[in-house]
Amino acid sequence: MPHPTQVVALLKAQQIRHIRLYDADRGMLVALANSGIRVMVSIPNEQLLGIGQSNSTAANWVSRNIVAHYPATNITAICVGSEVLTTLPNAARILVNAMKFIHSALVASNLDNQIKVSSPLASSIILDSFPPSQAFFNRSWNPVLVPMLNFLQSTGSYLMLNIYPYYDYMKSNGVIPLDYALFKPLSPTKEAVDANTLVHYSNVFDAMVDATYFAMAFLNFTNIPVMVTETGWPSKGDSNEPDATMENANTYNSNLIRHVMNKTGTPKRPGIAVSTYIYELYNEDLKPGPISEKNWGLFDANGDPIYILRLTDSGSLLANDTTNQTYCTAKEGADPKMLQAALDWACGPGKVDCSPLLQGKPCYEPDNVIAHATYAFDTYYHRMGKTSDACDFNGVADITTTDPSKMNQYHASHAWILIYRKACVLLH
Repeated sequence: MPHPTQVVALLKAQQIRHIRLYDADRGMLVALANSGIRVMVSIPNEQLLGIGQSNSTAANWVSRNIVAHYPATNITAICVGSEVLTTLPNAARILVNAMKFIHSALVASNLDNQIKVSSPLASSIILDSFPPSQAFFNRSWNPVLVPMLNFLQSTGSYLMLNIYPYYDYMKSNGVIPLDYALFKPLSPTKEAVDANTLVHYSNVFDAMVDATYFAMAFLNFTNIPVMVTETGWPSKGDSNEPDATMENANTYNSNLIRHVMNKTGTPKRPGIAVSTYIYELYNEDLKPGPISEKNWGLFDANGDPIYILRLTDSGSLLANDTTNQTYCTAKEGADPKMLQAALDWACGPGKVDCSPLLQGKPCYEPDNVIAHATYAFDTYYHRMGKTSDACDFNGVADITTTDPSKMNQYHASHAWILIYRKACVLLH
């Protein structure tokens, strides 16, 4: 993974203002200080038993991971575990205790109004999710869910839910159309209709959110908002996952962002946007399991977008939209000695992999300091999230919107095109 400062640089460059961490990593919390980015932190499942059985353990966790960083780091919520009921059922009995202990520690620090406490749930705890009006929670979890919902209501918190239309589509054996899962426009005759309410649903996401509202109403809870803490679509999959493609991932996430940002809401709660977190920022190439598990990210570890989101109708949300492609190149007329010094820094302390520039490697030609420096500068610039201060190099570099592989002085060499092959793939 990139260094925390590189992650924050990417977040800033992409204008991402809200993130969810799966732990409370000190390096990330320090790097996020004074960034203005709103942060949800998490208590990993393996720490849940200790916190749920000891008020003092919970207080120590809050002191170390929240109080020590707030308010410089703008922490807005604590996720107590993740999908505990379905992945760690033996901890379910102490889940609400853990939430209460954490909240009590926040009260003691006078932070309970600023920081909410909840626990992300898997959407699979909702049974008979269609039609939404008939949805209800798995009754075997009511001894946990009813106290949890009471806690969320009394503290003004929200129900956190992970929604994956990709998996719903995969498990449906053709019952759920792909277009319905991807937010693609449907004719009224192809929309799903709730026979009880006669409400039309044009996508899985809205239907699942409304099913959650109906399931809560079934237990007499009607004023707890739903927050979607995970959703997304994989860009690559095994041979038995033919719909895990870059095109479908792009379509889902682009349509999702447009849908949420337009404040369409859901049929049950129109006009009320559903706060939603996209899973996930980076691909995880070392994650076990099928190929799709490694390919949910919007970016690779260098900060390059996996695909170009189609967001032109939603304003400037992510800089990897096609409207904002920039590069960092060696400045024309720069002192060759200063260029060489900057190149040496980029390939050394700057940690750019310059091995493709070695003699005999694809990017060795053209063998001149301008070409080699531009390769190193632009690689570093992208890895650091394309911030302006990542393209300075003591004044010998410039940010440009012109793809370096198309600059006139480099047209003579096909090798230079090889250097930027990756950028060209991303653009086209």
